[in-house]
Amino acid sequence: MTREMPDRPSWNDYFMGIADLVAGRATCIRRKVGAVLVKDRRILCSGYNGAPAGIPHCGETGCLRRQLNVPSGVKHELCRGVHAEQNVIIQAAYHGVAVAGATLYCTHQPCSICAKMLINAGIQEIYYRDGYDDPLALDMFDKAGVTLTKI
Repeated sequence: MTREMPDRPSWNDYFMGIADLVAGRATCIRRKVGAVLVKDRRILCSGYNGAPAGIPHCGETGCLRRQLNVPSGVKHELCRGVHAEQNVIIQAAYHGVAVAGATLYCTHQPCSICAKMLINAGIQEIYYRDGYDDPLALDMFDKAGVTLTKI
């Protein structure tokens, strides 16, 4: 017989809490995002947003998007940073970790650029906490059959 443990977090709370912790490593000065890929309740990889390895962080150089007065949600290419969702896929590839069929826990809803990458990587389910105004991302996830759940 199993005893109830009311203080024990649910799996969703557990993995989202880890995504929050990962976001604490982010070097973006506009938005801190953390992502964790999970399969069979096991963490495969994590990622956060920031400049690529060996490139000065925005805290050192200033935010390129602020300098160019680029509003949120547009012209994602005008940024030194790599998104957390991109970094989690890159880290998995770098270390030879298969991610097809995995679940993503992310502090923020992925943008349309990340949506394309996640779909092609075979991510089937995404949990996120904070929204992001990108209807194209939502449409692509829907058409690809990726489950997107705000928690």
